[in-house]
Amino acid sequence: MKKERITLRPEEEFIRLDNALKLSGSVMTGGQAKIAIQNGEVLLNGEVCTMRGKKIRRGDTIEYEDMQLEVF
Repeated sequence: MKKERITLRPEEEFIRLDNALKLSGSVMTGGQAKIAIQNGEVLLNGEVCTMRGKKIRRGDTIEYEDMQLEVF
């Protein structure tokens, strides 16, 4: 599994799940992120998350296909 980090700017408290997938390059568009999330293909901290607007904070881990994203 490929691991990658997403680093939030100091003034940012969170990033939305769909935006995190786009930022990491796991998906190319918001539409692809929406479909993947709604189909239950994305894990947040080891559990399926189907809320594309879910707030992702430092310390959270996202898994999608062969990618694991850690948020810092």
